[in-house]
Amino acid sequence: MSEKTYRIWNLSLGWFCFSIALFVFGSTVEPTASFWDAGEYIATSAKLQIGHPPGAPFFQMMGAFFALFATSPEKIALMVNYMSVFSSAFTILFLFWTLTLLLKKIPSFKSLETISERFGFFGSALVGSLTFCFSDSFWFNAVETEVYAMATMILSILFWMGLKWEDEMNTPRGDKWLLMISFVIGLSFGVHFMGLLTIPAIGMIYYFKNYKKITIKGFIYANLISTAILLVIFKLLLPSTLAFFGKAEVFFVNTIGLPFNSGTIIAALIIITIFYYSLKFTREKNLVNLNTGILAILFVLIGFSSWIMIPIRANANTVINENSPSDARQLLAYYNMEQYPETKLFYGPMFSDIYAGQDPNQPYID
Repeated sequence: MSEKTYRIWNLSLGWFCFSIALFVFGSTVEPTASFWDAGEYIATSAKLQIGHPPGAPFFQMMGAFFALFATSPEKIALMVNYMSVFSSAFTILFLFWTLTLLLKKIPSFKSLETISERFGFFGSALVGSLTFCFSDSFWFNAVETEVYAMATMILSILFWMGLKWEDEMNTPRGDKWLLMISFVIGLSFGVHFMGLLTIPAIGMIYYFKNYKKITIKGFIYANLISTAILLVIFKLLLPSTLAFFGKAEVFFVNTIGLPFNSGTIIAALIIITIFYYSLKFTREKNLVNLNTGILAILFVLIGFSSWIMIPIRANANTVINENSPSDARQLLAYYNMEQYPETKLFYGPMFSDIYAGQDPNQPYID
């Protein structure tokens, strides 16, 4: 099969899957709010208000866009629900394209010339993507306003981008996919943190692409490095950036006596200056890998910039303003979800313990 023929079939059948998913989810969409977090998400999206930590600013901005199409206040919930419908339909589209990219690596791909062979190739991707379309949990999330529909879309886009990067990894402009991955990872923080879970998978794609001799030791190291990148972004890069803004604000306002928000503006200028001179230096010295790494960090922060919406709207004193994260220090507490009890990942109560962690005398203390 020629590359041109592959592209025509791939695009046509991909959008065919998208159309089926859009019709199915659009036909079964919730007409109003579901009785859990959906009501809060609809209200906070339609008016760009502050919901529960850790927030979902990009999700809310997209929800506000969909709410614009409501013909009356009664239709706002339906229109915001349609955001999940479209997100889930795009998930199916990118899942189909992911499957065809994987199937394309079969050695016999180029010999697929007959119609029946092409139907077998693309039909398997069609069945796989549409099976997920009709799966219970995914369909349930596709018809209501919850972050999981858009978060799943981001997961599918990130893994698809990882495969596209693998295809063009050693080409002159192949690293554009790495920068796009970095941007979407930053953007995923404005929806749900689970977008980070694609980092280990993309790390393994990089390992298998660049190391011809696969060993158990190398496999373990690749997993550890990928997980370390995930933790650095989640627990170090973004919290440290917010902490820097918070400390700069306290110093320049409380110590020097400048007006409110002066520290935040100065901190932003410092960060921009550091990135500018770092990129300039690495370009002049032809440090390609270091330059790409700095650009990747910059693109993560650009994607994360959707979080600026939260303190802006908190300072507007919206009707729903949970935790009121109106400055950088409060925004860091909001990001870290400090209002919730600490969850132990490797020890402590099991998920199946019904009364785990409850006081025997006063089990229901707020």
